[in-house]
Amino acid sequence: MDKVYFVGGIGTDVGKTVVTGMIARHLLSVGVDATTVKLVQTGSPDGKSGDVAVHRALCGISLTEDDASGLSAPQVFRYPSSPALAARLEGKTVDLDAIAKAVLEVSSHHAVTLVEAAGGLAVPLTEDILTIDFAAKQDWPLILVANSALGSINHTILSLEAARSRNMHLAGVVMNGYPEAPEELVSDAFLSLRKTLSRLGYAEHIVSMPADCQTAGVDFGELFA
Repeated sequence: MDKVYFVGGIGTDVGKTVVTGMIARHLLSVGVDATTVKLVQTGSPDGKSGDVAVHRALCGISLTEDDASGLSAPQVFRYPSSPALAARLEGKTVDLDAIAKAVLEVSSHHAVTLVEAAGGLAVPLTEDILTIDFAAKQDWPLILVANSALGSINHTILSLEAARSRNMHLAGVVMNGYPEAPEELVSDAFLSLRKTLSRLGYAEHIVSMPADCQTAGVDFGELFA
């Protein structure tokens, strides 16, 4: 099991925050000291990370010392947009060194750290660096969050090919069952995903997360096999 995992999505609003929190909850339930970090939090007028708060709530724990010190959300901006734009509107740039140092510090006192992305894999962090480029440079294994909504097959295949072109290790794919989709779309999405993983030489590690995941529970062990 690696120390740090990158939880990225095929786009915005595919469920990365809930997936990140649920994976952390699963790991804690099996005795693994896991925590989370938000790569960049945008859309935060109070300077706090709402996504990290969701992670903690899903795990059934209070905010941590890492949260109080800002390590779990090293870059926070007010405007709800890409990190690059949100920072620019405040006359700043995203401090990538600060992010790397924060993740290193958090991971030094936890067994597993899950780093949740902001938006999809190709969202700009700065004028020159995409989210996926930064994550690949850190050598963080990717947990890709997808769903079965109309158009998701295209986004998922493009995301996997982008990861492969950067030689990223893929821990696996989480298929978020929310919002619920027609069975035909779900079946086709799974079939296309398995074919793509096989074609790209990735292991077919796919975890299905149902819409009622918080009550049903999910075993994410396959991602860490």
